[in-house]
Amino acid sequence: MALIKSLNGKTPVFGNNCYLAETATIIGDVITGDFCSIWFNAVVRGDVHYIRIGNKVNIQDGAIVHCTYKTAPTVIGNNVSVAHNAIIHGCTIHDNVLVGMGAIIMDNAVIEENAVIAAGAVVLENTVVESGSIYAGTPAKKIKSVSKERFEGTVKRIADSYIMYAGWYKKP
Repeated sequence: MALIKSLNGKTPVFGNNCYLAETATIIGDVITGDFCSIWFNAVVRGDVHYIRIGNKVNIQDGAIVHCTYKTAPTVIGNNVSVAHNAIIHGCTIHDNVLVGMGAIIMDNAVIEENAVIAAGAVVLENTVVESGSIYAGTPAKKIKSVSKERFEGTVKRIADSYIMYAGWYKKP
């Protein structure tokens, strides 16, 4: 069973049909939507500010979701995939976003809808990632627009697949 810990009078709240891996850690002021999954060794730590997560969000193995004390909460929209070992910190991620493996998104960054953050990218503080764009590099810069095929074949497919994968783990 995942480590779910209340802190400072706040207890994590989960929507319907969520999957929490046995080694996931969720602490404090965290609220998720429906059909979310938080995978092995992922940490979602709402101890110093709040974290809000929409529907159909997957936070994959080893990812960290945190915020900054009193100044930068974390808000994640619907249909978002946070890949393995990514760090999401005090930022806003809108709907239909893929955050690649090992990517880092810093305080007060805003990732607009239908965007892809490439694996290993570092999105600096206060950066606004344009809707429909792929950002890569350190610091992350726009490298191209997301095609409809890329969106359907990657962003949507991964979010939908993680609902299926979670179902495998929920079976007795």
